[in-house]
Amino acid sequence: MITIITGDRGSGKTTLCRRLADHARAAGWDVAGILAPAVLEGRDKVGIEALDLRTGERRPLARRREDDSPPVGLHTPAWAFDESAVAWGNDVLAGSTPCDLLIVDELGPLEMERNQGWTAGLAAVGSGEYRHALAVVRPELLQLALMRWPGARVIDATNDSEPSRLQRLLSLT
Repeated sequence: MITIITGDRGSGKTTLCRRLADHARAAGWDVAGILAPAVLEGRDKVGIEALDLRTGERRPLARRREDDSPPVGLHTPAWAFDESAVAWGNDVLAGSTPCDLLIVDELGPLEMERNQGWTAGLAAVGSGEYRHALAVVRPELLQLALMRWPGARVIDATNDSEPSRLQRLLSLT
């Protein structure tokens, strides 16, 4: 089963994935994949980390682009990515299956539109080698994700963030 978690920026998608990972671990599940928690300075999101859910290892993944200079390397309009961290994340994701719960936070424009970034995350979700997969996808990319995984369930974290209800929906209890 694949569940796509979508929602607006700051809606708690990563927090929800972390809670579900903790819940699944407590139930004895093998949890694998990547979380992408924000790096904050005060209330400002200035970066993104990558967290290996099996080992707890973290790497700096991206930093906010500060100026309008032409971007170099792997980037989106808002973020400049550390290519070595992306490669590390791909290695983590390539080795994440088989598992009980696979989490890929997140599959964004790099992956869904440009076939860059965490392409191993796309392959891992597509492999079916898990009991349940959670893929975090922004609302603007949801239709692309549903074309890739037409049977996926969609949960909007913006409107449905009560953890125990989501755990039941995801059959993790």
